[in-house]
Parts: sequence; structure tokens; C-alpha cells
Amino acid sequence: MFAEFLGTFWLVFGGCGSALISAGFPQLGIGFTGVSLAFGLTVLTGAYAFGPVSGGHFNPAVSLGLATAGRFSWKELGPYWLVQLIGATAAAFVLLKICEGNIDFSLANGFAANGYDEHSPNGYTLQSAFLVETVLTAFFLLVILGVTEGRAPVGFAPLAIGLALTLIHLVDIPITNASVNPARSTSQALFVGGWALEQLWLFWVAPLLGGLIGGLIHRFALADRA
Repeated sequence: MFAEFLGTFWLVFGGCGSALISAGFPQLGIGFTGVSLAFGLTVLTGAYAFGPVSGGHFNPAVSLGLATAGRFSWKELGPYWLVQLIGATAAAFVLLKICEGNIDFSLANGFAANGYDEHSPNGYTLQSAFLVETVLTAFFLLVILGVTEGRAPVGFAPLAIGLALTLIHLVDIPITNASVNPARSTSQALFVGGWALEQLWLFWVAPLLGGLIGGLIHRFALADRA
């Protein structure tokens, strides 16, 4: 549980931290590409560091997808979700304290929270947000499940998973600020409040649905029966 806490903390701290601190830095900002890489690198490094202990989920949708695919115990789902939420929220709190040291910081700017309609970075609708979060999470699970099978090359799974999350963010940041992770979304929304909490339901329902779909597809169509 502690390893899962640390991994989820690292994901939110590194990913959301890059968005809050480095993305728009004058002239030297890392932009969407840099933030996408930051999220991918957190999962890549976290999977190598903490994966041998906890499996390296760092995401309630991943835990659900793995359980659906028969690769994770259903009885462990609740405890994993709990520590993922605690880890993500702890990271968001530390980021808040860091960001408050900047005179121009304001939670009104969104604090890297996920949203749709007027709170989408590029004005995408609820329908667009729901569809992209579901599809991207489903494919994220298909990648995770595929590269962690016994027939996959040993030792390279974190690389593929990290690159998949990078790709997901390259697509999704302009639409919803990229979630595919209910813990990540919840942690930011808790501090923003208001609209972020009102729209948070989508960033639970769509990623969990995507995780469920990905787990089912792999289990019944792609799994290594051997």
C-alpha cells in the first residue's frame, strides 16, 4: 500500500507539477509536449521503482481494468483506490504550498484540474470529453495488459506504459487537461472546488468505463491462454 501511495504521489507531483510550474514559464516553458512527457516519465520511473512491490497501478481505472482482466484481486480494489486517492491528494497539497510561493498564483486559474465545456482548455463539450477519456483509458489498459504478459519482452513494460501515457496526454490535454485517472482528477478538484467538483463525476465514470472495457477486451480477445 505504501508503494502504491508513493507511486501515485509521484505521478501527480511530477505531472501536475510540470503543468503548474513549468508549462507556461516565459519563453522557456515546456508546453503541452513537456507536460505530456512529464506524466509519461512519472509512470515510467514509478513503475520501475514501485511496480515490483505494488504492481505500479497509480490509478483507480488501471486497478479496475486489471481486476476485470483477471490480473488483480477484486478484494484489493478498495484499499488500492483509497491509497491512490490519498497519495494524489497529498501531492496536490504539496504542490499548492509550493505554488502559493509565487505572487501570481491563484486557484482561479484552474490548478491543472480537469474540465469540459467552458473549463476545457480548448472549449470541448461534455460529449467530447466523455468519449476521449473512455477511449484513451481503454487503450491504456490494453497497452498495460499486453506488455505485462508473460510472452512480452521482459523488463520493457514501464517504457511502453510511460510512452502510452505520454501519447494520451498529447491527445487529451487540449480537450480535458487529460485525466484518464480519477485519483489525479480528484486531487486537483478538491482544492479548486466549485466547477471542478461539479464536473469531477465525468473523470470517474469515463476512465472507469474505459478501464472496464480495456480489461474485458484483453481478457476475452487478446489474453495469452497459456
